Amino acid sequence: MTGSELRPAEVCWNEVSVLLSGRTVVDRVSLDAGANSWTAIIGPNGAGKTTLLRALVGTVEYQGTILVGGDESKSIRTRDRARRIAFVPQHPVVPPGLRVFDYILLGRSPYQGLRLAASADDRNRTVEVLDRLHLSSLADRSVDSLSGGERQRAVVARSLAQDAPILVLDEPTTFLDLGHQLELLELVAGLREEHGLTVITTLHDLSVVGHFADHIAVIDAGRLVAEGPVAEVLVPNVIARHWNVEAQTEVHDDGSVSVSVQRRRRD
Repeated sequence: MTGSELRPAEVCWNEVSVLLSGRTVVDRVSLDAGANSWTAIIGPNGAGKTTLLRALVGTVEYQGTILVGGDESKSIRTRDRARRIAFVPQHPVVPPGLRVFDYILLGRSPYQGLRLAASADDRNRTVEVLDRLHLSSLADRSVDSLSGGERQRAVVARSLAQDAPILVLDEPTTFLDLGHQLELLELVAGLREEHGLTVITTLHDLSVVGHFADHIAVIDAGRLVAEGPVAEVLVPNVIARHWNVEAQTEVHDDGSVSVSVQRRRRD
């Protein structure tokens, strides 16, 4: 699932800063996410990880430049951006009682006219996505009746229906147990391989991030403090410095890294 080969940048943050309520939340971050790669943005709570993603998808103002396929993000129309970037927020808003089928069909909105009338192609694509993510049997269920794992699959399914080459997920495993965390991340890894997606995620669990990402960026206090291939960044001294814990790491033959947190760091 991992690799360290260089790829052309699909997304490029260049000297990006974000101020919220007069406070600098992201501070002059420059970062590239290569095409068809998986970039994991990690760091302690409140570091600015989510804000960096929000700048990319256009929900917060920023200074600096963000290039998407070579185009400045601010210059891309909202509908066109949705055709390029599918965003899975940490807390997706789902209208009460909405059927799974209709929720996933919303992912086709960027391709519909002003009346947002779904075409036969939109419905066929929704059926394909339901089948691919093993949700067909749940198509007529309401999203709010699903289990946590099923709901997350439905959210990813909606993003997949957008047919965007860039998939951005903000803490997608937050409310899942370990088994469902791995199930979801394995699903994303499979979709990335199958569709050639560029995946950008924020993740908080160091025990799983090293098994899925190609590239790691560590954000702390709004600044980029480390980045590079997984095996070069997920090392004990970086973990100790920014998470204040002692950890052991093991690099595997495929380049993935296992992290075992031992205890809180003792100064």
